[in-house]
Amino acid sequence: MAHYAIVDENNVVTTIISGAEEDSTPPTGFDNWEAFYTDFMGATALRCSWNTYKGEHKAGGTAFRGNYPAKGWIYNASKDVFHIPQFHASWTLDDNGVWNPPTAMPLDGKPYIWDEDNTEWVRDTNIADEDLIELPDL
Repeated sequence: MAHYAIVDENNVVTTIISGAEEDSTPPTGFDNWEAFYTDFMGATALRCSWNTYKGEHKAGGTAFRGNYPAKGWIYNASKDVFHIPQFHASWTLDDNGVWNPPTAMPLDGKPYIWDEDNTEWVRDTNIADEDLIELPDL
């Protein structure tokens, strides 16, 4: 079973449907299943991969369109990826449909939040050091 994201005129995902496998023959008059579902739904249908996340296929196959989308996500036609809406103006979208901050978050075991006004990570003081636990290496 294949999945298709239905997008509106602004390339916002409005729904996801399950449909025919891409390797099966589409109905007469259609070159592929995307064209059929676009006609059937009255809005652009784009195939998406349930197993694709951050540009990687989790089952070892070929990654497809960056990420499996959800309602409200965006389809970026120039990168041919699905991604969440941009939540910080300073972050950039990579080719896998992942938003990245201008500086990496510190990895010192402490919680941080992004301060967009100063474009930096700041220590989340709502969580005390004594409340932190160290997770085992997996």
